[in-house]
Amino acid sequence: MVPGIVSAASDNDPTTVASLAVIGSTTVYTLGWLVLLVIPMLAAIQAISSQIGAVTKRGLEDLVRRRHGAFAAIVVLVAVLCVNILTFAADLEGGASALQLLSHASYLWWIVPLAAVSLAVLILGNYAKIERILVYIPLAFITYVIAAFLAHPHWGDVLRGTFLPHIRRTQDYFAGAIALLGTTLTAYAYVWQQVEMTEEPPPIRRIGLVQLDATGGAVAAGVTFWFIVVATGATLGVTHRHVQTAAEAASALAPVAGRFAPYLFGVGLLGSALLALPVLLATSAYVVSEMFRWVAKLDAGFFRAQRFYSTMLVIAVIGCGIAFAGISPISLLFTSSIVGGIATPVTLVFMLLAANDTASMGEHTVAPWLRFVGWATTAVVTFAAIAFLVTTFDPHVLGS
Repeated sequence: MVPGIVSAASDNDPTTVASLAVIGSTTVYTLGWLVLLVIPMLAAIQAISSQIGAVTKRGLEDLVRRRHGAFAAIVVLVAVLCVNILTFAADLEGGASALQLLSHASYLWWIVPLAAVSLAVLILGNYAKIERILVYIPLAFITYVIAAFLAHPHWGDVLRGTFLPHIRRTQDYFAGAIALLGTTLTAYAYVWQQVEMTEEPPPIRRIGLVQLDATGGAVAAGVTFWFIVVATGATLGVTHRHVQTAAEAASALAPVAGRFAPYLFGVGLLGSALLALPVLLATSAYVVSEMFRWVAKLDAGFFRAQRFYSTMLVIAVIGCGIAFAGISPISLLFTSSIVGGIATPVTLVFMLLAANDTASMGEHTVAPWLRFVGWATTAVVTFAAIAFLVTTFDPHVLGS
């Protein structure tokens, strides 16, 4: 059951946690309905990517190049890499900020060591073992469930925001919506899910169990998303305290941990970073290697797959450069979510085309109802991206 849990847990990375904290602090509970809607959308996308990987035993980039040509493959490659690099840099800052909370040393001191550790666990071949330990660390975010109740939110407002969708014509609302969709439906989560199926392909007869694993992890992650928004909305949003730092995001856990909230938040945030950073590096290296037909295998060893591992090193260096650019961690984390939301429809479209491609999938094409949910998800993300871009470049739309 590890692959689906790991993919979902890596989706609950520092970028996601910070974005949800910002959403809760700026929009309170008004985007609760979208968080709830994300759960079946994420579950469906993860199930589709699992089936494609298990049946074809190929990554998304490889399938796109074979079926749609080099130009389409380059489009997917650019979409995935742009989001992955920015998210890697943001998660580096997020993990470093967690270490700052735990050690009181500036987060800048921790950026390079975190990148080095992420590379080491992949190059030295220890990630498969380490992920089975790290997968439990993000469980610290279950404290948000407890915090949501102990913060005593106005449950009538919470339920209205969750079950009675209401679109507010404000920039915070549209930015929060695209950031939410971008960080939860980010390409690296389902691309990695597909990669894991190619690394250790399960028997075709077990596709149902594979999808159960993927959807189960997605549902668990989605429930956590909702409680993070409720907890931050109840502690920060209702008092109009917008999240600017990791310490402010941690204050949402004060109802549970009191003065120890920064340490509890720091442990969970660091654990999610240590899980997500290697996934981001590996996913990036896989899509590049599939594009150029290089050897790509985590257990191949450095000397058999030098270009594969060298790609990880290049991504890590670029990520460190962005992290040192002087952008505040929370701002970078939230911005990377928005960029992810704008780019996500590109990869979703090609994944859904692969899901119904009999040349690649044979008789095991994805069920029509599941493809329908996938296309509906793509439409929602596309609409949110367009709405955000329109309101950003033409703010007068909000007041018209």
